Amino acid sequence: MTRIAICAPATAITPDHAAAIEQLVADEFPEHSVYVHPQCFESWGHFAGTDLQRLTALLECANDPQFDAVWFAKGGYGSNRIAQAAVAQMNDAARQKTYVGFSDMGYMLAALYRAGIGQPVHGSMPVSARSEHGRETVRRVLRWFSGDGSGLEPSLDGKTPVVAFNLITLAMMVDTPMLPDLSGHVVMVEEVSEHLYAVDRLFFSLSNTLPRVAGLRLGAVSNVPENDREFGMSAEEIAQFWCARAGIPYLGRAEIGHTAANRIVPFGLASPARGS
Repeated sequence: MTRIAICAPATAITPDHAAAIEQLVADEFPEHSVYVHPQCFESWGHFAGTDLQRLTALLECANDPQFDAVWFAKGGYGSNRIAQAAVAQMNDAARQKTYVGFSDMGYMLAALYRAGIGQPVHGSMPVSARSEHGRETVRRVLRWFSGDGSGLEPSLDGKTPVVAFNLITLAMMVDTPMLPDLSGHVVMVEEVSEHLYAVDRLFFSLSNTLPRVAGLRLGAVSNVPENDREFGMSAEEIAQFWCARAGIPYLGRAEIGHTAANRIVPFGLASPARGS
């Protein structure tokens, strides 16, 4: 059994979201258990409680040896405000856990990876369990917890270390104490709800600041807003342009992003399935 604690380092979920993930696990994955921390329902402006409330809940879940994994409830903005303080206070039990999330949770995954704490994993989150398409992305993570590697990003070869981030999240971590050393890694990026000119701007920033990486893969760039004029390049053409300018090998697409196809990417050297 995988004992999973759910907390919300950024924005809140509702009791209905919690009920949906609890029911899904009970009905289809009885080999697992989930505990939804009450902090997930807190509200303080944009956030799921104050910084202190969110930090405290995260540490309660991470440092408690009765849990095997911490599954971040939802993205949104906010985990960067507590990530450094969190990793500084994590204990030996926290170092044995798996941590799953994506989007804004990239700040947490990066901080954990840099600190060598547990296994950070890009994967879909419990908030998606209420819709049919979303439930399938959640099932993908739960199957992986059961040892089924079919939901992993197909390009993983177990030989080259990998990371996966939301593009703007990665760009915002440059020159901060949260960014791990990505030298020799395949870096996968995805984006949602940004104009293509903004995607171009982000690639401009990253292409001038990333270390010598093994290559870049582009995930989904979804829900692109309409602009008053065409940008003139697709998202993939933008990625190829800046990779070529920076001498970064462009390795093609990755099946990650804010879509129903979002795949699992364990940071570092990926195993075919959890625990293998």
